[in-house]
Amino acid sequence: MKKIRTFINNSNLARFRFYFQIAAFILFIYGGYLSITISERLPVFACPFNKVSGGTCYLMPLQHQLHITLNRFASSGGLHLLKGFLIFAGLSLIFSKGWCGYICPLGTIQDWITKTRKYLHIRFSIYDKTVFDHLKKIKYILLFLLILIPIGVKNSFVGLPVLPHDIFPPFCKICPGRILLPLFSGNTSQIYIDFSTKTAMFMTSSGIIVAGIFITGAFVKKRFFCLFCPMAVLLFIFSKIAFLRLNKDGAKCTRCGNCYRVCDVGIREIADDITNKNIVKDDCIMCFKCVEACSENKCLTVSFLRIPLFTSTETG
Repeated sequence: MKKIRTFINNSNLARFRFYFQIAAFILFIYGGYLSITISERLPVFACPFNKVSGGTCYLMPLQHQLHITLNRFASSGGLHLLKGFLIFAGLSLIFSKGWCGYICPLGTIQDWITKTRKYLHIRFSIYDKTVFDHLKKIKYILLFLLILIPIGVKNSFVGLPVLPHDIFPPFCKICPGRILLPLFSGNTSQIYIDFSTKTAMFMTSSGIIVAGIFITGAFVKKRFFCLFCPMAVLLFIFSKIAFLRLNKDGAKCTRCGNCYRVCDVGIREIADDITNKNIVKDDCIMCFKCVEACSENKCLTVSFLRIPLFTSTETG
């Protein structure tokens, strides 16, 4: 057992993650060809606008389940909303934010763009702490609007008119996944601007613009979109009780900063926090590069159901 543990700790995690991401990408982009549907409440951007997707991102059904009148929330609508959330919660508890680092198709695309940038020897940018702290709030705003707007399309508040239906589903309209993921199956149907109304024109053109920003941003900043992703907020809710965890023994930390330097999202607390045991933050994608880079024996540990899977070693 000790030899197995040593082999795992000294293995090439980056190579394992690379091939795991490819397998997950194929499953969630092309799984429909084999009639595979993992779930319709997935904690990753498996876009239903890609007709051969192997599952559906939870944010799509969430918006539809919120798109009801208030009186329906107290009856069948509320039950469907609760059922969907419980399924999402169950999936989130299994892999926590590992869904982001190893499985999410949009995350994988960003990592491929980063590899392309490295190949072209183009430097990437780093946010200073003030900018980072401000930008990370955007995902909370997006989640709030994602929840509020579908309700506002069906209901009037304080005498205000209901929102135009052309804005629905709001997040999907601007999500880069709607534009980009169908392209991998040869589907270009989502690259369009709807001129039927001003609202429709604004939302569909915004989607194309956001997709362009996604590609450009990922080219100059590692995991650019993840900092603004509302799914990250939902996954973070369950990270403290999830089966998959990233723990830190602060007593063994020398605050050398190796973990921060390899972090794709740029989380400084991974190096500075020597108090909390569970150090998964809302921006963490659980790629575990920090564990691989750490040179302090058992300072960082990846565990599943409290069983250690991968730990930092003196050799880094």
